[in-house]
Amino acid sequence: MMRPCCCACVVLFCMILVGSAWGQSATNVRSTYHLYNPQQNNWDLRAVSAYCATWDADQPFAWRSKYGWTAFCGPVGPTGQDACGKCLLVTNTRTGDQVTVRIVDQCSNGGLDLDVNMFNQIDTDGNGNAQGHLIVNYDFVDCGD
Repeated sequence: MMRPCCCACVVLFCMILVGSAWGQSATNVRSTYHLYNPQQNNWDLRAVSAYCATWDADQPFAWRSKYGWTAFCGPVGPTGQDACGKCLLVTNTRTGDQVTVRIVDQCSNGGLDLDVNMFNQIDTDGNGNAQGHLIVNYDFVDCGD
C-alpha cells in the first residue's frame, strides 16, 4: 500500500509529464515566413510536403484547419515528431499582436517559419515584411482538441 505522500508525488509527476510541452516558452526568437498557403492546398499536409504529414496528414479536416501552420525549430520545446501537432501562441514583440498556430513542419532557422498568412496577421506594422523576419515570443499552449 502506498503512503499518501507517495500518491501525491506520483500524481504530481504525472501532471508534469502530461503538461510538459505546455508552459514551455521562448523569447526574442526569429520568425520567417513560408508559403504553405493551406487554404489553397485544402489544408493537406502532404500537398505541402510538411514533415508532420507522416503522423498528422490523416487527422480530420477540422483538426488540420483549426489553426494556421508553422514549422518549428525553436530553442525551447520538443523536436521532431514530438513537436508535431502541438500549438504555439506566437507574439510579435514589436506590436504585441498574437496568433495561435499548429506545428506541422520542421525548419532550420533556429526559430519559427510561420505560414505567410499567420506572419502577416501579426506583422501589423509591416516591419517584419520590410526586414524579412519578425522577432517573436512563443508559448506552448493547449490546442483544445
